[in-house]
Amino acid sequence: MAVCNVCFRHCDIPEGKTGFCGARKCRGGIVEAANYGRITSLALDPIEKKPLARFHSGSLVLSVGSYGCNLRCPFCQNSDISWSEHAMKFADRAEAITPEELAAAAHRYRTQGNIGLAFTYNEPLIGYEFVRDTAKLVRVNGMMNVLVTNGTAELEVLDELLPYIDAMNIDLKGFTDRYYNKILGGDRAMVMRFIERAAGNCHIELTTLIIPDENDSEDEMRELSSWVASLSPEIPLHISRFFPRFHMTDRNATDVSLIYRLADVAREKLKYVYTGNC
Repeated sequence: MAVCNVCFRHCDIPEGKTGFCGARKCRGGIVEAANYGRITSLALDPIEKKPLARFHSGSLVLSVGSYGCNLRCPFCQNSDISWSEHAMKFADRAEAITPEELAAAAHRYRTQGNIGLAFTYNEPLIGYEFVRDTAKLVRVNGMMNVLVTNGTAELEVLDELLPYIDAMNIDLKGFTDRYYNKILGGDRAMVMRFIERAAGNCHIELTTLIIPDENDSEDEMRELSSWVASLSPEIPLHISRFFPRFHMTDRNATDVSLIYRLADVAREKLKYVYTGNC
């Protein structure tokens, strides 16, 4: 048995078994990324889809995902590769690729407008070793690295990656401990520490998905945007509309008018606020 130190869970993982995320495994008394080099998704995406609104706008980025996640968002749009029963089957069937092969693929797409590699779709931090090893090679090729993450990781993990990451979109999913703990199975304080450290070291943008009756009050948005502004009023915030999916089909999509109203609230403190899915 060994302890995983990636996130707040600090899973005690028995030999040959995986932790909560489904992607970190104990082998020989050491916890390692069982999803290292195992990819489920690869696509050339607009940078705005990450979403990044103020980082090389109009460019494309080769986007790669693996499997597993350390949160349990009931509305997950990538449940097939995150934490559903289906996702865990990828441990045996995900395609294998080396850091060298993936970095070379990113370089080949340069002629099509690709600026580098984005680690996204599932939670990349639970396989941070592959992100680190690949990102180093992407940088050697003179290209850029983007991380799309829920920010649920220890600062030691972030510090392993920061020298090689050019931009991040980090989910700040809400601004109450109740929402993070009971709905997402997460830890808001850990995410806030992650954002604080990242903000001083690379370009960051944040995303908040607005769930009806959960994190949709003006007061919560005012607190959230005020905290972000305390780091920098120029950090872009994406406020996105929820649609019923996965395990959360008990409510309607977020009203578009609410998204616009919350965006106006956030603009009281922040210079760059964007609305999504409207």
